[in-house]
Amino acid sequence: MKKVLVLDFGGQYNLLVARRVRECGVYCEIRSWRESMEHIRAFQPDALIFTGGPATVFEPNAPMVDPALFSMGIPVLGICYGQQLMIHLLGGQCRRAETREYGKVELTHNGKSPLFKDIPATAVYWMSHGVEVETLAPGFEVVASTDGCRCAAIQCAEKQLYGVQFHPEVLHTQYGKELLQNFLYGICGFTAEWTMASYLEEAVAECRAKIGSGRVLLALSGGVDSSVAAALLQRAVGDQLTCIFVDHGLLRKDEGDQVEEVMTHQFHVDVRRVNAKDRFLSRLAGVTDPEAKRKIIGEEFIRVFEAEAKKIGAVDFLAQGTIYPDVVESGLGGESVVIKSHHNVGGLPDCVDFKDIVEPLRRLFKDEVRQLGIELGLPEQLVWRQPFPGPGLAIRVIGEITEEKLEILRDADAIFREEMALAGLDRTTSQYFAVLTSVRSVGVMGDERTYDYTLALRAVQSQDFMTATWSRLPYELLDKVSGRIVGEVKHINRIVYDITSKPPATVEWE
Repeated sequence: MKKVLVLDFGGQYNLLVARRVRECGVYCEIRSWRESMEHIRAFQPDALIFTGGPATVFEPNAPMVDPALFSMGIPVLGICYGQQLMIHLLGGQCRRAETREYGKVELTHNGKSPLFKDIPATAVYWMSHGVEVETLAPGFEVVASTDGCRCAAIQCAEKQLYGVQFHPEVLHTQYGKELLQNFLYGICGFTAEWTMASYLEEAVAECRAKIGSGRVLLALSGGVDSSVAAALLQRAVGDQLTCIFVDHGLLRKDEGDQVEEVMTHQFHVDVRRVNAKDRFLSRLAGVTDPEAKRKIIGEEFIRVFEAEAKKIGAVDFLAQGTIYPDVVESGLGGESVVIKSHHNVGGLPDCVDFKDIVEPLRRLFKDEVRQLGIELGLPEQLVWRQPFPGPGLAIRVIGEITEEKLEILRDADAIFREEMALAGLDRTTSQYFAVLTSVRSVGVMGDERTYDYTLALRAVQSQDFMTATWSRLPYELLDKVSGRIVGEVKHINRIVYDITSKPPATVEWE
């Protein structure tokens, strides 16, 4: 199978580059620009993509690569900083742009490059640069320009070297997908070989080879990633897999029962469910600080998992639902700044002794994990389950957590999710959920005064959850949801809708 190596220079859109390549049916991986030539050659890429980045190519300590990369005889596409670096290393010059371009810019190509095959001569592209190419390297020519940037796209067709100053990977670029397809299919000669069917076959074979006759233990959270990992491992090694499902009492309505039903009856997985609700709620009693909640839940989860693992006996492998963004965001898969540390990235836990770790989803993006779940035969309602934080409803109940508050939130959240599905918005909205605030206010119901909780509804649109915009849900839908919740769920008399984007807010409230 043909594959692309994406060299990461620290730009904000770099994870999107890999996602767009995968969406074209071509396998790729992200590596840091610091990767040695030895490791790059060992990867045996069939094409290279250089991403954007915040550095200035002609300043000291700017990220550089071995110029031998351009002599590997494979196509190279440089994006933004990647284009500037290519020119800088091959004998051209860059300078600070006289006209810096940020956002949507109209670009015109001259029809001479296969990059722009079947793409209109003039369209809108997304720019983000204060540096530009001043003098082309030998053999290069300009193939597209904007009013403020003469070298908006360049090429040395003879050596299959191409550069664009704009960002084809973002949705704001009108024909970004078509341009990437032209590079991958037309210039590189690839076909759409990367499918979930092919990945499933490969992943099952890899797991069998690694695990052999060993026993595997997986912490099943009930989320999409761990559920898909469990189904895949069951197909690979059958009854050698045991799952520990720690039910901390902070799941959504009927969620624990649904997960257990699917895994035990449909996939015949050995699931050890631990009903630890009282234990967790006891530890959380009186706690209002969100970070304290997270810490308590994380620590308690480890303690419960450790106790159950010891009951099982000797286990050879710990399986985790680590996915590709976890790896990249933790600073292990590329060059981008560490966004957040992930508990399931970076090695074995200290609490239980295992020989090794198995991560069958480590190379997949979230949308690919969902596709794999469908390929494995998981029910759509589980595969398309809304993203859910590890601490569960504990960080969607603002302030102190009680069983009464959790029941109120479960019922309200279930109504919101049901109505979103009925409206056909459940798969087009990136994430949506309800939050039980600590605010109580006066209301009137049945001619009587009430003094009950305010519930907040949250829905956002996002590509990668690094940023998010609030969803413009139809007023009719919000009206129906509000009416049902107030009418069907006790102790809520006011509904508000969160219209804050990220930044300045985060997606979750706590």
